[in-house]
Amino acid sequence: METRNLRTERIGIVTSNKMEKSIVVAEVNKVKHPMYGKIVLKTKKYVAHDQENECNIGDTVKIMETRPLSKSKCWRLVQILERAK
Repeated sequence: METRNLRTERIGIVTSNKMEKSIVVAEVNKVKHPMYGKIVLKTKKYVAHDQENECNIGDTVKIMETRPLSKSKCWRLVQILERAK
């Protein structure tokens, strides 16, 4: 029996849900600037597949890497960790 590779999981905040069965998730990382030492916020956006259209803007979600589903989608929604207030 073959073993599957570990899939990358990320936690982020939904910034857009205007597409059909798709969401845009922003992951924010705090990174120390290499020269000046100041903490800088780096944002990375991912387009994820949301089968049920259940996410709203502001939700905190967990997404998992998957096979390419379209030109820009290679992530899928695993669970909604926290709903927007």
